[in-house]
Amino acid sequence: MSRWAWAEVDPGAITHNVELIRRTVAPSSVWAVVKADGYGHGAVVAGRAALAGGAEGLCVALVQEGVQLRAAGIEAPILVLSEQPPDELADAVRNRLQSTVYSADQLHALALAGAVDHPVHLKIDTGMRRVGASPDEAVMLADAIVASPAARLAGVFTHLAVADDPNDPFTAKQLDLFDEVLDSLRAAGHHPQLVHAANSAGGFAHPRSRHSLVRAGIAIYGISPGSGVDHLVGGLRPALSLHARVSHTKRVRAGERISYGLRHGFTRDTTVATLPLGYADGVPRRSFAAGSEVLLGGKPRRIVGVVTMDQLMIDCGDDAVAVGDHAVLIGSQGAHTTTAEAWAQQLDTIGYEIVCGISARLERRSV
Repeated sequence: MSRWAWAEVDPGAITHNVELIRRTVAPSSVWAVVKADGYGHGAVVAGRAALAGGAEGLCVALVQEGVQLRAAGIEAPILVLSEQPPDELADAVRNRLQSTVYSADQLHALALAGAVDHPVHLKIDTGMRRVGASPDEAVMLADAIVASPAARLAGVFTHLAVADDPNDPFTAKQLDLFDEVLDSLRAAGHHPQLVHAANSAGGFAHPRSRHSLVRAGIAIYGISPGSGVDHLVGGLRPALSLHARVSHTKRVRAGERISYGLRHGFTRDTTVATLPLGYADGVPRRSFAAGSEVLLGGKPRRIVGVVTMDQLMIDCGDDAVAVGDHAVLIGSQGAHTTTAEAWAQQLDTIGYEIVCGISARLERRSV
């Protein structure tokens, strides 16, 4: 493909990151989260790289995400992290995707989908208040799973809401409640092989959350789970960079304005370079107002004017710039580096949203 905008993905960085996480959380194992097309990196590429780094399983959000991995020849265990529409469950069963259950309705739907001895993980809501069974339902649902010929209790898990802030006491409260649930399950005779609570931040910052496995998501892509754990993740390597080539240059005069709404005016004569990607490709429209920069010619260049659907403009001053010159939006050029975390900080969001937002119309090139 010849479009002058693309993303590069380094599978070796993902493998390295998984190896680092494994060493950090040992003896717990690592299951790599590759939902949302591998957080924008490509699910199949990310899954294979994570398994090469020693991940023992993969996690997805949707049945069809798991089906895609199976179609690519990936045979490792795959867990779907939430309950799914009943008409998706036959595909889950056929493709040996481990299912999450937190209601009797989902268990019944699995039976109707033809499941027999299908591995399920019982999810407990310990305070995230998104999905999951209440703690006082845990034993009842575990009993129902064991009694059903459609399913077997392969795991029990919860999800941490503020693990990226090690100083927040809520994580300890969640883990205390989860321990109480585990004690109740064991007292009732349930001993699932897999117990898990830690996400990326939990794996690094909360050793008691690791249990038998850690569900590592954002960290396998080399992005910090949050500023509160930045000091713990220094060995991670970013796996994605974002690139473009200059598609047009123009000289503008002091007093002229640019882009939709003419919201940026120039105080001096300057050269403006256009890059052929925009908010349809995942560069937020408000990047101009946030002060975001692009690397070109080894220097940071300010985005000027509102980012449009397919193009954005940068101020290059009096430097010589030519059509075809290479620009870096995420990554390194010369002595400078710009990261997904830096974008996120400027835009008051998180690194997850930046990389997941890079659209599918940008080619991913493995490097």
